[in-house]
Amino acid sequence: MNPIVRKLSIVGALVLLFGAAVLTQVLMRQKTPPPRKAVAAEPLRKVKVVAVRNGPVATSLRVQGQLSAYEKIDLFTEVTGVLEATAKPFKVGSYFKQGETLLRINDEENRLSLLSQKSSLLNAIAQILPDLKIDYPESFASWKSYLDTFEVNRIIAPLPEAQNEREKLFIAGKNLHTQYYNIRSAENRLEKYRIRAPFSGVLTAASIHPGSLVRAGQSMGTLMNAGVYELEATVALSDLQYLRVGAVVELFSDDLQKRWRGKVARVSDQIDPNTQTVLTFVRVTGSELREGMYLKGTVQNREVENVYEIPREWLVNQKAVYVLRDSSLYQQEVDIVYEGDQAVIVRGLPDGTRILGEKVLNAFDGMKVAPRPVDPALSVRE
Repeated sequence: MNPIVRKLSIVGALVLLFGAAVLTQVLMRQKTPPPRKAVAAEPLRKVKVVAVRNGPVATSLRVQGQLSAYEKIDLFTEVTGVLEATAKPFKVGSYFKQGETLLRINDEENRLSLLSQKSSLLNAIAQILPDLKIDYPESFASWKSYLDTFEVNRIIAPLPEAQNEREKLFIAGKNLHTQYYNIRSAENRLEKYRIRAPFSGVLTAASIHPGSLVRAGQSMGTLMNAGVYELEATVALSDLQYLRVGAVVELFSDDLQKRWRGKVARVSDQIDPNTQTVLTFVRVTGSELREGMYLKGTVQNREVENVYEIPREWLVNQKAVYVLRDSSLYQQEVDIVYEGDQAVIVRGLPDGTRILGEKVLNAFDGMKVAPRPVDPALSVRE
């Protein structure tokens, strides 16, 4: 091929390629790009929001423990003798009214000895009456009246008072006062042969039977007041400031599904160094209560002014809550006045402050939310 023709062919091919490229660019610029699809905005999360209303809030404490009888005594005898049978058997479960005879020990020998002492005193008084009539006529009438009313089967009455120093020395010389006090001592000892119930209660232990010989100091059994009990519970030292004697306690038994109302009777002054708790005693009465029963309870304490109560789950890091500002959540620290098992009492939120009224996972400062309307009459726990 002619070299000139060859060069012209190459140049023509290059011109065609360049022209095609330019035309393609022109056409692409003239083509209208397809419209982009609009991205839908993510909807805001609806959350419960509660308006703060400060006011007085009654604090409460949870207590639990076992019941023990408020009145319970171990019975011992101070004398020796054979135990006699009584109208009511001395058995576990027997109920005795206050003043009723629990035990009776044979006292025949001591009773006869007491009657002998009284007879000796009666004889001694009769012997001094003639001397009193002559030397102390002003006292004769009182001693004669004492002798006339003296009965050996009754409790001895006090001796007449001496009218003067001479009479006092005369009576002392006859040893009448010594005999009188010996009789009083014997009467008191004779009373110990009959043991009476100091309060109404039931026997929870009995270790003796009629016909047995009992000795002084021997244990006889245990009497318990079955109507009044005390619940021994522990209260944390930090909660002691909210506890007061006389506070009402609502008690509950999971086993019986029943409730009782008691009162805080005593609060110990001693602190357990290991647990930093204080013993508290709650007195309660009830026919269905039993010693050793396990009860739970809530103590209603004093009111705290100008505070707001919220569930524990609303707290953030145990020190703050989320407040709503311009549709966004922000943390705000609060002063925790009191902590309970389910709720806390806080201070530092002005009235009307809108706070997050539920637990929201992955919440953060600045998070946009849509407040869900809440009936202001509803409790924060609802």
